[in-house]
Amino acid sequence: MNTTDRALAAYARIAEIDRPEAWIALRDQDDVLAEAARLDAARAAGADLPLAGKVYAAKDNIDVAGLATSAACPSFAYEPDRDATAVARLRAAGAVCLGKTNLDQFATGLVGTRSPYGAVRSAADPALVAGGSSSGSAVLVALGAVDFALGTDTAGSGRVPAALGGIVGVKASLGLVPVDGVVPACFSYDCVTAFAPDLAGAVEAMRVMTGPAETDPASRTWPAELPLAAPPEPRVAVPRPQDLAPLDPDFRPLFEAAAAALEAAGVTCVETDVRPFLDAALLLYEGALVAERFAAFGAHLDAWPEDADPVVAEIVRGAGKFTGAELAADQQRLRRSRAAARAALDGLDALLLPTAPMHPAIAEVRADPIATNARMGTYTNFVNLLDMAAVAVPAGTAGSKGFGVSLIVPAFADQVAIDLAARLQGVEAPLYAPAGAELVVFGAHLAGMPLNGQLTALGARFAGEVATAPAYRMYELDTEPSKPLVVRSGEGASLPGERWLLSPAALGRFLSALPAPMSLGKVELSDGTWATGFVAAAPEGADITAAGGWRAHRG
Repeated sequence: MNTTDRALAAYARIAEIDRPEAWIALRDQDDVLAEAARLDAARAAGADLPLAGKVYAAKDNIDVAGLATSAACPSFAYEPDRDATAVARLRAAGAVCLGKTNLDQFATGLVGTRSPYGAVRSAADPALVAGGSSSGSAVLVALGAVDFALGTDTAGSGRVPAALGGIVGVKASLGLVPVDGVVPACFSYDCVTAFAPDLAGAVEAMRVMTGPAETDPASRTWPAELPLAAPPEPRVAVPRPQDLAPLDPDFRPLFEAAAAALEAAGVTCVETDVRPFLDAALLLYEGALVAERFAAFGAHLDAWPEDADPVVAEIVRGAGKFTGAELAADQQRLRRSRAAARAALDGLDALLLPTAPMHPAIAEVRADPIATNARMGTYTNFVNLLDMAAVAVPAGTAGSKGFGVSLIVPAFADQVAIDLAARLQGVEAPLYAPAGAELVVFGAHLAGMPLNGQLTALGARFAGEVATAPAYRMYELDTEPSKPLVVRSGEGASLPGERWLLSPAALGRFLSALPAPMSLGKVELSDGTWATGFVAAAPEGADITAAGGWRAHRG
């Protein structure tokens, strides 16, 4: 679908769903259609616009040039002179922003009711909350008004609304998506996130936004060595029964079903004491770390009390009482929590948790706003504090209440979480991490062969089958285990193999461990391209070319 047709369909759907509280600012349709026409013309002329034909919405604490940023506080509103880096990258890729969405004021909340623009209602049941703070963004995705939407996440705001809305939310490692042009909630822990109906759509948006920016001094680049795939036989931590005490009883069987689905997909679930994570979660609001919220916007709420949501004001003004010494002490507590969390996941690839423990009614939140909101963050508040990444996926419903689970991993293991979420959903895993270096293999390192574990232990990712140009011969070396030697020859054959992706550092480690006469060099493939693979200058061992490849030879 071209961008113009998609925009027309989006405005028709927006009118149909009639959820005005999801928006703070909706762009004029004619302006959007004019932008869409320019994009359609550019794409027809050959412009590289990978997100052309996609429309999205942005949470109203993220700058979009031409639209005011309010953070759901009218007196705070300003006109940004440039896009946030994340938005600028989406614009350059051809995505069209339709407007700015409602949120818990200053991104302080997990319920979506703390806004002068109204409480955002659940997509499935108007009596229930949509979840916050990225409430409007999630609801518009859940109701099919936009292809994806931007949220932010400090305590779980890019994940909780996904769970309650039956959609996917991706929260990358801290700093991978720059946060310049984002109204801060807690400077040290803020993230820009993506919501989409499916994993592929969320990852596609995240991939475009990811990468360091000079305008964000806290932005980070991918490390030289990182896993590009979950291991073939992953081990995932799951909470003990007592750690699920905060969970709505209606959600308990849904969580157990999600764990069972992972097991059925070849994942080993290991019951684990998750108290180090849950204890760390308490630091975000119950300790001095909340002082960052006062530093970010406390002065504005003091100057404009009439615009402050009363619950947000209570939280933030209370945060102003902490001293520098108390903040330093809690930062040290956080360091100890990070060490305890690392120990809890030793030998494990990820942690599976409920995303939110309940799906409350709007009336329930209004009756007890602080306690209900605090419970909502039970399984999410710790993730940014502990420098982790998470993918939230739907995991069923209990009546009209939405439930989801999160795959949580250490920093820069984002692709592992995505792969595991894909296994849980039974879909193909999209690639988020950088593709890195490629390696083609033709023998004992093929999938299922004895030495394949040397690749998977380095986080290598299978990237498809290949074949050499018809100019190679294969010889069997007398080693343990047996290995082939591939040699370019004037009279050769096309040999089948596989393409694998590794981080550059992992490829270096792999090369340094290769025994003679094995070496890496350039191999010509059947499509005329060249790739790094196992080659040798001279034949050695028995010629097995006629077998038609290593698998055929080994039977």
